[in-house]
Formats: sequence, structure tokens, C-alpha cells
Amino acid sequence: MRLKVLDSHTGGEPTRVVYEGGPDLGAGDLATQASVFRKECEDFRRSVCNEPRGHDAMVGALITPSPRPECVCGVIFFNNVAALNMCIHGTIGLVVSLAHLGRIGPGVHAIDTPVGVVHAELEEGGRVTVANVPSYRYRSGVEVDVPGWGRVMGDISWGGNWFFLIEGFGPTVSFENLAALTDFTWAVKAALAAAGITGEGGMEIDHVESFGPPSDPTKADSRNFVMCPGRAYDRSPCGTGTSAKLAALHAAGKLAPGELWRQAGILDTVFEGRIEVLPDGKVLPRVSGHAWVTGESTYHFDPADPFRFGIPSATAI
Repeated sequence: MRLKVLDSHTGGEPTRVVYEGGPDLGAGDLATQASVFRKECEDFRRSVCNEPRGHDAMVGALITPSPRPECVCGVIFFNNVAALNMCIHGTIGLVVSLAHLGRIGPGVHAIDTPVGVVHAELEEGGRVTVANVPSYRYRSGVEVDVPGWGRVMGDISWGGNWFFLIEGFGPTVSFENLAALTDFTWAVKAALAAAGITGEGGMEIDHVESFGPPSDPTKADSRNFVMCPGRAYDRSPCGTGTSAKLAALHAAGKLAPGELWRQAGILDTVFEGRIEVLPDGKVLPRVSGHAWVTGESTYHFDPADPFRFGIPSATAI
């Protein structure tokens, strides 16, 4: 077996696109393919994202065939512990990678994902705008008791993944507080699960996002720290997290359709977001950012190598 991958980063967050040699997930829709991936492709997932080839912050993107003729491809995103529902920074990285491979050019492209079709516009200079899946605030002012931190309040919002959005609780959102922010948000995630607090339909809230003021108000409206399911923080401003934030802001009457929101991440890179309101009251977020290709590799799998399929993440054990 050999895999060919293309690496990029979007605002500091890595994406590793597998464009040749990946597993055959069948001809079903992307939700069905994702189910097969979760059940049968653990060795593959670890091979791409985990040490010794990867690291805890790595996000993989497997290009798959889509049964939808309007889509340039399907994609399944995954990280160091599991498959993901959706990933906007990864979609931006995927689009720039497809362009690098000569498979697409500037313009709007439909991409199939397990949570629906998204449309991404590739502009000159590597800027990509993703029209995400419909997003919404599910519950507001939800309280949870977090051991070691006390009562924490936040909103539950969907932006392609489930988020618990926090502001005014926990450590100050700054790069110097990475360790404390990691401990805090991971404790919140565990407390939500222990209390049985979920997204709609009992879906797990697998991302926790803490907000604070931007370091430079002329460049951003907010700064965030996003804890991902594998206990690695998002180096970018997080596209699905930005979508969840946009939906919550609109639900609170703080963001009008078409109004610009500039979300900085913990590294002070910025995603720009706008919404339009859909007939059912949900919002359609459009999130813009830049990605850069950083390398290309071919992976080999020596049968004598005990770690040819990666080292399991301690978070998943």
C-alpha cells in the first residue's frame, strides 16, 4: 500500500489531503461512506494523522467519489481520534490543494461532505470562501458545573460540528494561556458529557470555544480558543466554530445579514464571515480564509514496521 498526500495549512491549522491510495468506501452517499470509514478505517486514519507521520493537531481529508454529479469530489475529514462531521479550514485547504494538483481553477466548486454539500469559491491569491451548511443556535445560556472551575455558562450552536460557546468564563484568551485554556475547555467538554448536555438529537458537543477581545480591534472583532475532540487546540480561527458563532450572534440580535464579522484565532490569523438568513430561520454562513501548500509526500508501509499504521493517541485510549 502507498498513499500520496498533499499538506497545507489554513491560518496555521494543518490539512493533509489524501489524493491517491486511500480506502474504497463504496458508492453510497457521503454519510454512508463516513459510517464505513468510522467502522473500518482506523488503521488508515492513524496512519495519516498520528505519530510518527502526524501529530495531535493534524487534520486529514480523504478525497472520495461523490454520487452527486454537480460535486467535484466528496471529502471525509478526520483527526487524531475520529472522523469529523465537517471542517471549513480543511475545506479551504482542500480547495487550494485541488488547485495545486491542477484539478480545479478559480471559481465556485461544490464539495460533498457527510453533513451536506458545501460550495467553495477559489479566488486569485489562494483566498477561499466557503458557503457552509445551514447553522443555528440550539440553546442559549446553558449552565454546567465544571470541576475545578465552577459554574460556566454558554450557548450550544451548530456550524457543521456541535459547539459550546463561552465568553466571560475561564482563562483570558491569549496565546500565553495555552495550557490553562486547554485544561479549562477540556474540563468543560467532559462536564457537558457527564451532565448529559448535548446538541440536538443527542449528538455529542465535541468542540468547546472560548472567546475574548481581539489583540488588535482594527483587524478583528473577537479572538477565540477552540478545543477539538482530540484535545488539540485549533491553530486557525476554526471555520465551523466561526459559523456557530455567527449563528449565535444573529440569534442574539447582534449580527445582521451581510454584516462582516472578523474572527481571530489564538494565533491572530483571521477568518471573515457573513450570513444570510434562510426561510426556516437558520443562517447560511460564508467564511473566508487563506491556505498555503507546504509539502507533498508518498507514504510507504513496511510490514516489519510496528508503527506503520500510527501510534494510537493517548486521548483515544
